[in-house]
Amino acid sequence: MSAAASAPQGMFDCRDAYVAALEDMATTDDRIVAVVNDSVGSSKLGKFRDRFPDRLVNVGIAEQNMVSVGAGLANGGKVPFVSGAGCFLTARAMEQIKVDCGYSQANVKLCGISSGVAYGELGATHHSIEDVAWLRAIDKLTVIVPADPWQTDAAIRAAAAHDGPVYVRISRMPVPALDRDDTPFAIGRAETLRDGGDVAIIASGTLVHRAIAAADLLAGEGVAARVVNMATVSPIDAAALAAAAATGAIVTAEEGLAHGGLGGAVAEWCARHAPVPMRMLGFPGFLPTGSADWLMERFGLTASGIAAAVRDVLGQRAAR
Repeated sequence: MSAAASAPQGMFDCRDAYVAALEDMATTDDRIVAVVNDSVGSSKLGKFRDRFPDRLVNVGIAEQNMVSVGAGLANGGKVPFVSGAGCFLTARAMEQIKVDCGYSQANVKLCGISSGVAYGELGATHHSIEDVAWLRAIDKLTVIVPADPWQTDAAIRAAAAHDGPVYVRISRMPVPALDRDDTPFAIGRAETLRDGGDVAIIASGTLVHRAIAAADLLAGEGVAARVVNMATVSPIDAAALAAAAATGAIVTAEEGLAHGGLGGAVAEWCARHAPVPMRMLGFPGFLPTGSADWLMERFGLTASGIAAAVRDVLGQRAAR
């Protein structure tokens, strides 16, 4: 829970960007509604409830009902944002996500709050590290993992405009606002934050700013690392992957399972189209109890951990 405390200066809780975008859209579009599983507080939707009391449905601790209610609202012409802790939203309601949203192509926006290991000390039951791997396997379900508050805002607006089911993974772990150009966000399009021809680091969510820091460390060693923010995991940006593979080596980094998640998606594409040496950084499975920061450090999901993986993959490439 420690990550939910007030963010350090210069760091941001992406839930704030999520609710600000939702409230702003709701002022001009009466189709926007929120559906929650007794999670008004953790989703930070208190002000939305107060401003639009008839447009927030609280089903209680009933995630399967929550997703089905969202699908029903979508079938009635609404644009529902179904919001709950990522671990419970995806695990408990997987059949409803698959059938009521994916198979039925309902216009539901699933918002996984406090994803990854943000709940820290509450342990594996509250960690949401499998969600991207699970949901990436559902046909025609868009999966977005924003990296900072600007991208969270843009992803929520893009999800609302997209016709079909979308999962947006919203972090509560503090992240900085990234330096970027004025390229607008688009579903299915990656963002190159650093150019480099020696290796590509492909990251998502809370690992993107760490990937940039790793690239800065490596630059001091004469290694030019390309950093790609792959916010949309499904559908994935094939052109960005081709450019990354052209460097000759790839490291992926994510706050979740690499097998099946972003790492799996990149590896699948490379195996089919452009095989290169790879390292996939993520969590190995059920995790010990500890703070989010401790877990990230222990499993190498830090700037130094990413830089070490880059050195390793470059060594492998040199030995070939």
